[in-house]
Amino acid sequence: MKTLLSVRGASLAFGGLQALSGVGFELQEGSITGVIGPNGAGKTTLFNVIAGSLRPDRGSIVLDGTDITGWAPQRIARAGLVKTFQTSRPFASMSFVENVAVGALSRLRDVRSARAEAMRCLDLVGLADKHATPSSGASTGQRKRLEIARALASGPRLLMLDEPFGGVDIAAVASLVELLQRIRAAGVTVFLIEHNLEAVHQLVDRLIAMNFGQTVTEGTAAEVTSDPRVIRAYLGLDEPAAAHA
Repeated sequence: MKTLLSVRGASLAFGGLQALSGVGFELQEGSITGVIGPNGAGKTTLFNVIAGSLRPDRGSIVLDGTDITGWAPQRIARAGLVKTFQTSRPFASMSFVENVAVGALSRLRDVRSARAEAMRCLDLVGLADKHATPSSGASTGQRKRLEIARALASGPRLLMLDEPFGGVDIAAVASLVELLQRIRAAGVTVFLIEHNLEAVHQLVDRLIAMNFGQTVTEGTAAEVTSDPRVIRAYLGLDEPAAAHA
């Protein structure tokens, strides 16, 4: 399987806080990979470094053999790496299809083509029947799917999702798992941060656990979630290494 993304020794400090420390891993093309860890573990910082919102102090981000470290987020998105946000913020004055067409217009030249692509993406995420609905009235689950559709409309090779199951009711988890599997089947590699371990177990091929800005372990979901170091981190029993210096 081909390596699509390599994170090599990524480190980033905010003043005296070491947010990332030598993080490294690879994502294989066509895979679904998850990142877990307690609040403050560095997961969102890692995503922002990969997507270009933050520049690492050290290390590199390589997308399909090209070093994209320090590239602007829009340039990275055009290269095929697109990130959604933890809190979905659709354009409230626009309909569902208009919101998604905004994503399509990042790579398509005319509105008619963008609208057609938006309808295709809405159909993929199960919202085609809502295409004319104002997004201001969207439920939490609909906003999540709308955000994913807008990201897909930009034509990503790698889709990064920050807590896609956050705020989604239990009954909708299975259908969202199935959606992400369909997205992978359509040729998009998926990388997600998630706290819903039940969904993670159903979905990911590979799981990475983080704590205090470092990778604790990686492997299958079963291997990672049963690792004593991961269990301690979630129970709050671990302390930063600096505390023992």
